[in-house]
Amino acid sequence: MTADQESNAPTKVTGSPRAAELLHAARGGDQHAFAMLVEPYQRELQAHCYRMLGSHADAEDALQETLLRAWRGLARFEERSSLRSWLYRIATNRCLTAIERRPKRVLPTDYAPAADPHDGPSDPLSDPVWLEPYPDIELGLDGPSGPEARYEQRESVELAFIAALQHLPARQRAVLILRDVLGFSARETANLLETTPVSIDSTLQQAHKTVDDRLPSQSQQQTLRLLRDEQLSELVERYITAWEQNDVDVVVSMLAEDARIVMPPLPSWYSGRDQVAAFLRDYPLRGVRRWKMLPTSANGQPALATYEWNEQTGAFTPHSISVLTLRGGLIEQIMAFLNPKLLEPFGLPLPV
Repeated sequence: MTADQESNAPTKVTGSPRAAELLHAARGGDQHAFAMLVEPYQRELQAHCYRMLGSHADAEDALQETLLRAWRGLARFEERSSLRSWLYRIATNRCLTAIERRPKRVLPTDYAPAADPHDGPSDPLSDPVWLEPYPDIELGLDGPSGPEARYEQRESVELAFIAALQHLPARQRAVLILRDVLGFSARETANLLETTPVSIDSTLQQAHKTVDDRLPSQSQQQTLRLLRDEQLSELVERYITAWEQNDVDVVVSMLAEDARIVMPPLPSWYSGRDQVAAFLRDYPLRGVRRWKMLPTSANGQPALATYEWNEQTGAFTPHSISVLTLRGGLIEQIMAFLNPKLLEPFGLPLPV
């Protein structure tokens, strides 16, 4: 779809008279009115772009391009469907274009088999592009979803779900997100993607097979609901204390038998409690590095912002963000994203 086609796509602003006033003013060139008009949709649109692209930075870029195109086309469209649908049309097409320009984002578990910890980790790779975490504070998890939505809002940002989406062809990915996550009807989705409801239903069936085969039997939201809040808090605090004390035995005692540690952009990852223990003892927790962790949340899962002591500066510096996947009361996976820049969107203070 061209930019002009997107700009001329019909939309309808429903709701309060205030919304109609803002639309009228924005059409007349009032940028402040436009900002107020689209502000309620920005977080959910950025979350949509993240599901499509698997990257916080790419999602931000796609959102900004969406808003720019919406601003430029606002004066020319008619009011036949909702403003929200029109914005999703633009955002989805921006994401589809972005996907065409680069390889899909993956995790090390999709890139190579598990490694031997005694061989040492491989050098970081910038290609392929790795999947990134996303801070819960920016996900817009309270955004509306239609009655046909298949996934809970938090389920739809879990790492396993985002990773599974990246294995879908671009249009299948868009259809599944629009239908199963956002709850658009087949007809609405067909209008957004300029096709037919029959085609949407067929595409959705194909997408279901791929995604369902890659998802665990129990989502993290189901797992977390079975844990009491105090249990989860105790688990996170125990993990933080053990890591900060370089206590490998305690960390290992918290792991499931088939636990994994994955560390993009390193292609090396380790599977099994004993293998993970060997890696921890030889590398991050061998006692020569000083760590500090702050609890946070990412992708609807418990996460730890990790900082390393820098002797030269005499301060803790950003090191990584780790997202924990749980099974019962044990840690099934530690996904440590070893890119300090990924901590910036979490807005956490530097530890002292």
